[in-house]
Amino acid sequence: MSTLVQITSKEQFSSLLTSSTFVVADFYADWCQPCNAIAPAYEKLASQLSRPNRITFTKINVDQQQDIAKAYSVTAMPTFIVFQRGRPVSTVRGADPQKLSEAVRKLASEANKSDGSDEASGETSGGGVGWVGAAIPKGYNEITDQHDSKGLELLNRDSDFGMAKTLFDSSKPSSLNSNGKGKAGGAADWVESDTDEQLMLFIPFNSTVKVHSLHVTSLPPAEDAERDDDELPMRPKTLQLYTNRTHVLGFDEAEDIPAVQTVTIEPGDWDSKTGTAKIDLRFVKFQSVTSLVMFFVDGDGDSEKLRVDRVRIFGEAGEKREMGKLEKIGDEPGE
Repeated sequence: MSTLVQITSKEQFSSLLTSSTFVVADFYADWCQPCNAIAPAYEKLASQLSRPNRITFTKINVDQQQDIAKAYSVTAMPTFIVFQRGRPVSTVRGADPQKLSEAVRKLASEANKSDGSDEASGETSGGGVGWVGAAIPKGYNEITDQHDSKGLELLNRDSDFGMAKTLFDSSKPSSLNSNGKGKAGGAADWVESDTDEQLMLFIPFNSTVKVHSLHVTSLPPAEDAERDDDELPMRPKTLQLYTNRTHVLGFDEAEDIPAVQTVTIEPGDWDSKTGTAKIDLRFVKFQSVTSLVMFFVDGDGDSEKLRVDRVRIFGEAGEKREMGKLEKIGDEPGE
């Protein structure tokens, strides 16, 4: 029985990216000679390394699944893409058995390292690539890496702590191992507000995306010998979201613009283990998003400090470029 999964729909592929920690996708075409030549080597790797819900090998016919090929900018065959927790982490273009084998066996090594992961919460052991603090929504992928890191802006942050890019760090927050205090003597890998409890975060994307939901992680310490109780930071409570702005909103400006959605995070929404709240969005209002503004309006207490450790974004990645003419790698032009 073949261990390869033939992809027949976009929904099937999205579901696999959610249910299997690692997914290898072979983008091929029936008319592609190099694709046919490398197929036996790919099937052999699949038979050796496939593991239920851990490593899944798939085949995607680009003529039948053009939407999937467009989503990942596949323009020539064969193209092999390796996904980890729904995110592409490596690509092999062309019928090169050695390169393909190296990429897949590296994946298998990573799978062995992360066997101790907490699948229920989406938390990977060791704080590796792709840490998330709660379950990934079924049928959707993490698209945090679609943000434009150079365009990030964060207003009212305390300069003694992290920067905007800190919120998108792919590693596990250090405070999960130290009661909200981070690593001893190390730089803070979280963000705190400065003059009051508000934060304004501007997130531009590299392409047009669909945003289904958010994860916000906040790990304030229960106590801190270096701070008075009224100086301890709070978790966010009210969050206002704006889409497709060309710049970060000023705090006064936000008061005059209706939010696309306002969210109240209740105390019971925070996961007790990871300090993460899942925020479901009105998906129909977040279908063509080029930028997202997250306005943290207030917190769940009386402090004037607000703390955010991580932000994760889930949905569907958009097209970075047009698909163009499909070509097969390894053939000379005109053949």
